Amino acid sequence: MIGRRAARAARRGGVDGAQPPPLAAAPPRRAPRGLTAGQLRASEVEYAAAMDRIVPALSAALGTELPGVVERAGVVDRAGWVHANVTTLATLIGKVACDLLDQVVPLGGGLGMAAMGIAYRFVPTRQLGFLLGFLGQKVLGQYDLALLSAEATPGRLLFVEENIRGTAKALDLPLTPFRTWIALHETTHAFEFEAHPWLRPYLAERLERQLSLFSRDASSLGRDALRALGRALRGDGSGQHWMERLMGDEQRRLFRETQAVMSLLEGFSDYVMDEVGRDLVPDVERISARFHERRERRTPFERAILRITGMDLKLEQYKKGERFVRAIAEARGAAALRVLWAGPESLPRPGEIEEPRRWLARVMPAPGSAAG
Repeated sequence: MIGRRAARAARRGGVDGAQPPPLAAAPPRRAPRGLTAGQLRASEVEYAAAMDRIVPALSAALGTELPGVVERAGVVDRAGWVHANVTTLATLIGKVACDLLDQVVPLGGGLGMAAMGIAYRFVPTRQLGFLLGFLGQKVLGQYDLALLSAEATPGRLLFVEENIRGTAKALDLPLTPFRTWIALHETTHAFEFEAHPWLRPYLAERLERQLSLFSRDASSLGRDALRALGRALRGDGSGQHWMERLMGDEQRRLFRETQAVMSLLEGFSDYVMDEVGRDLVPDVERISARFHERRERRTPFERAILRITGMDLKLEQYKKGERFVRAIAEARGAAALRVLWAGPESLPRPGEIEEPRRWLARVMPAPGSAAG
């Protein structure tokens, strides 16, 4: 009877998403004192004013209206950001964890197996808490969109005011223009998804397949995963991310397709925040230069965490994607930016992000040339 009760407890899921895990919402020792609810409400006025300027300028530059996104913007502190993301991340991890639990805690496995399952549930919950706590100190803004949600609810914009103020102060930048610059980046993400409704199911389908393949193969990773993680911590120069080395052929193909799209999403927003920001943000060149220098400055601990979690890929996405978008815009103008979002066939394929001319030859061949 005890074994059956323990097995039921173990199979409730891999992560407890009902509340923020330990470490997630706890303020770091060196963090500045948190903002009061009154301060957060007062700053909402500043973001509303920024959005009133951003949305018309962005709509004019990209040729697409963005109704409703202003009403779905909110200002949060670090704890608020954690609360907004814990359920989404717990759901993501839970999709893998539940499949693995079927392997770790088979029905009728007895008390010993159930105890392993309970421990298995404990560990990813703490890992999720650490990850949320780490990211909660870094994130400035977010277009919050639950890709794996059964309901296609529109996303919302979140601005982590504590981190935005802290970053502006650390970089010696004026707060109001910096807020506008960050809001422009996140509003561009809203444009990418809300003006192109095919994009969300396209990414969700690939993510679902990747998770399914990973959960099927994860129990056999064993020592290979530990070796790859060790090489990642040492920063080996193989040119392939440690996560990719653990994947089969289909997983690797999906991974590279998804990385190409994510590079486009981040690079497009970086491009727009600088180009459209010229008319919206005073001294945008200085803000951009100092912010991008900050991205490159990481402590050894931060670099290790970024490699372990795969967040280092996001930093690469910013750089590669921005170079790609700028190259095609310089080659073919605003028409190329519109064609990018025409549909799945117009998205850059693996290898095209690094070589924009290949995308141009395939999607927008010059008159008289043959398409690739």
